[in-house]
Amino acid sequence: MKKNVTIQMTNDLEARPIALLVQRANAFSSEIYLEVDTKKVNAKSIMGMMSLGLLSGTSIVVEANGEDEAEAVEAIAGFLTDN
Repeated sequence: MKKNVTIQMTNDLEARPIALLVQRANAFSSEIYLEVDTKKVNAKSIMGMMSLGLLSGTSIVVEANGEDEAEAVEAIAGFLTDN
């Protein structure tokens, strides 16, 4: 399952928000990936997530594969668009 999302957060994704996002991703059994341009990283990897340098206004694709993929995509998308 994939969903296009435009990040809409008041603060850019620095260390603390990234850690919270990784924590949220790890609550799901599905594999979860975030894709920006040609770069795709595991949302459960803090180092991978930090390497994306996500900023508010960035368009990304949230992708999940597994038994709870719909819930995972919605939770991650909700986190990234929570003002």
